[in-house]
Amino acid sequence: MGFTAALIQMTSSDDPAANLEQARAYIREAAAQGAQIALTPEVTNCISSSKAHQDRVLCHQADDPTLAGLRDTARETGIWVLIGSLALKTDDPKGRFANRSFLIDPTGAIHSQYDKIHMFDVQVSETETYRESAGFRAGSEAVLAQTPLANFGLTVCYDLRFPHLFRALAKAGAEVLTLPAAFSPVTGVAHWETLVRARAIETGCFVLAPAQTGRHTASEGRPRATHGHALAVAPWGEVLLDMGTAPGVGLVSIDLARVVEARDRVPALFHDRDFSIHTSAEAKA
Repeated sequence: MGFTAALIQMTSSDDPAANLEQARAYIREAAAQGAQIALTPEVTNCISSSKAHQDRVLCHQADDPTLAGLRDTARETGIWVLIGSLALKTDDPKGRFANRSFLIDPTGAIHSQYDKIHMFDVQVSETETYRESAGFRAGSEAVLAQTPLANFGLTVCYDLRFPHLFRALAKAGAEVLTLPAAFSPVTGVAHWETLVRARAIETGCFVLAPAQTGRHTASEGRPRATHGHALAVAPWGEVLLDMGTAPGVGLVSIDLARVVEARDRVPALFHDRDFSIHTSAEAKA
């Protein structure tokens, strides 16, 4: 059993309307090339470092034009669409947004949705600092989406650094892990491919990781840059697709028999043992 997936690599701006048209064009291209599911990157609708700008252009889920437009595109093309994530307004008392991933079925219905659990609060260099939790509300529930194509475990970007989430999804039945991202250029060069391959190897899952890439234009606030290199990785750790740094669509064939094969060869996913930690200190003279 298998299917064809299309990874979409984008350079989203802070203009949701322009980003929607770009995403719709890529999904149509993916469908025309025979994809049964197309996956867009994290914050497909808007990349912005300005809270004031986000307050003006972002919407609640029920009113969001990007979500509505991509649901229409899924219905139009008749394929599954994983909206990597959308920045959405919420009723959070602190005014924080949701970083929410959606799996849309071929009728345009929302099959599953997932709020990013782990917030990117880091200082990656002297000039590059992120405090995602200041603007976004963290989720608290992992999501396994069971579909006729495969069982998908939904994650987003910084979740990559928390292997217990991926392991829990695999143990719950995930065969394919989705990892839409907008990875920093600094951490991307150092860690992106290594960690994506590690999550695939540890779980015996395919990992599909569509990405943001390049320099993102901003009407206000600090401009951002992202690493690109959307990846598809097999359960044994082979990189099946690396999209480099150019925006576009990349297709990959997913053979779910490889999940069974990898887990049969090294069934580490099922070899957990309970343990305790013993702490000892050097004896004083």
